[in-house]
Amino acid sequence: MTPVGRLTVLYDADCPLCVHLRHWLLRQRQLVPLDLVPAGSQRARRLFPDLDHAATLREITAVGDRGQVYRGPAAWIVCLWALAEHRPRAHWLATPAGQPFARAAVLAAAQWREALKGPERRDGHPDPTCETGHCEVPGPPG
Repeated sequence: MTPVGRLTVLYDADCPLCVHLRHWLLRQRQLVPLDLVPAGSQRARRLFPDLDHAATLREITAVGDRGQVYRGPAAWIVCLWALAEHRPRAHWLATPAGQPFARAAVLAAAQWREALKGPERRDGHPDPTCETGHCEVPGPPG
């Protein structure tokens, strides 16, 4: 296994949650340097010409400096592993006991991202009842 010395995290720059998490990652003390690059951007395509860039817009992707590619829950875990304060949590999330929690976090983030896009009809077009196509996400119940 080749050690990771630096990670490039591809994030959806059009997703408010993804941008928030980008800023959060940058504020953390990093044991492994993180470069955050908008997914699907020219820079991302230049850095990683063989990567499926459409897929990087659907789920978080992290690429190690020696070609390692992490997607979905594995990408979240490796991002936490790169952070001083969260490395122990990353080690636990990588265990069989922790993996369901990592998957649940990624699923919750994906559902939140979909909700932020606004309602869509079955034909994939924005719901005409939402003027901009990007309706507000309702707050927590109660």
